[in-house]
Order: sequence, then C-alpha cells, then structure tokens
Amino acid sequence: MALKLVLVAACALIDSDGRVLIAQRPPEKQMGGLWEFPGGKWEAGERPEETLIRELQEELGITVKEPCLAPFTFASHAYADFHLLMPLYICRRWEGIPQAKEHTALKWVRAKELSDYPMPPADLPLIPMLRDLL
Repeated sequence: MALKLVLVAACALIDSDGRVLIAQRPPEKQMGGLWEFPGGKWEAGERPEETLIRELQEELGITVKEPCLAPFTFASHAYADFHLLMPLYICRRWEGIPQAKEHTALKWVRAKELSDYPMPPADLPLIPMLRDLL
C-alpha cells in the first residue's frame, strides 16, 4: 500500500549573527517536544512560498516577503504512516520579532549546535547542509 504524501514547507530563519531559529513542538502534537524549523502543511492551491508566508505569520507573528525566501534544499522521508516531502527555504529578512504562538518555545541556535536538539527524523539530514552554509 502506498503511503500518503504529505507536503510541508519549512524555513530556516537566519539572524544577523548567523543563528538559526528552531521551534519546539507542543507536547500534545505528533512528535511533541521535538525541535523543528518553522513552517507547515501546504493548503490546496498554495505555492510553497505562500504557505511559508502564511505559516510564519500564524506561528511566529512575523511578516515575510516572497523575494526574501530562497529555496535551499529539501527533505524526503518515509514515516510509518505517511511520506513527507519538505522543501527548506532560507530567510534572512522579515518584519517583527518571532514569538512562540503555536510552539512551546523558540530558540536561536548556531548551526553547529543544531544536532544538540532532538528533531524529527526528516529534519536531521538538513542539519549538515545548514552547517556547510553557515
């Protein structure tokens, strides 16, 4: 039986000090307590950039303009009950200060320290690529 394909767009927000923002999933959600790159599921008819602009506003209360989103890499991971396809974008410019609206906590982390935080399996292969970039 084929696994359901789930499309999610994620963003590595990078501050002026070269740190990456990670967000902790609420304990009651699937994979609760793990740290992730902000983003979310694509809605019907959305492009991934539109998804990120909407999700970053909803989750973090920040405004991101489409030209500030740069496609970087992607994750493709088979979980037990679905297959995740997740493009990861880089963003270095936004308006507002990120706040944890839907997450338990937010943390600015150096790329070399990302592996110190437990993350969903799909996010793990993205860490070395971010380390190489930063």
